[in-house]
Amino acid sequence: MTKVLVTGGVRCGKSLYAENMVAAATAVTYITPGYAANPKVDPEWAARVYTHQKRRPRHWRTIETIHIADAIRAAESPVMVDCLGTWLSRTIDAWAVWDQPFELWRHRFDDAVLDLLDAWHGSHQTLIAVTNEVGWGLVSEYASGRLFADLMGRLNYRMGGACDDVVLMVSGRALHLGSDAEHHHH
Repeated sequence: MTKVLVTGGVRCGKSLYAENMVAAATAVTYITPGYAANPKVDPEWAARVYTHQKRRPRHWRTIETIHIADAIRAAESPVMVDCLGTWLSRTIDAWAVWDQPFELWRHRFDDAVLDLLDAWHGSHQTLIAVTNEVGWGLVSEYASGRLFADLMGRLNYRMGGACDDVVLMVSGRALHLGSDAEHHHH
């Protein structure tokens, strides 16, 4: 059983790489922290979702939920989560706290991350999570954008530490960063 975090910028091949990692499994639990795609509300998002769905094999079980920790705990096959950036933004949306000082809801963020890590550590399945590398581009002119980048960094740091390998996708190429344990020889 392997636990891998696949990270990188936008449109660099992360999802496809992650899908290929679990492609050989007879069943896959595909967790997407979204809401159902509605072409009337957001045709662009619906088209992206449809493209991804078409690419996935039929024996994959898709679960659309922002409660990804619960979905990981319930999974009885290898798991792919795509992606943690969407999970974080939609979780904060659900709390409706973007305009409130972070200190007021920091505990909710910490609890959510701890719950995810607990599910991640407790699972006996192969787990692959796709995330976003958000700190390398322009700094957002919006406070919410800067906060999101900061929280994404904290989340990725914690998740990376809970994985056997972190794969950085750059221009469609995979760079294996290994596990943290390999870098701390005592």
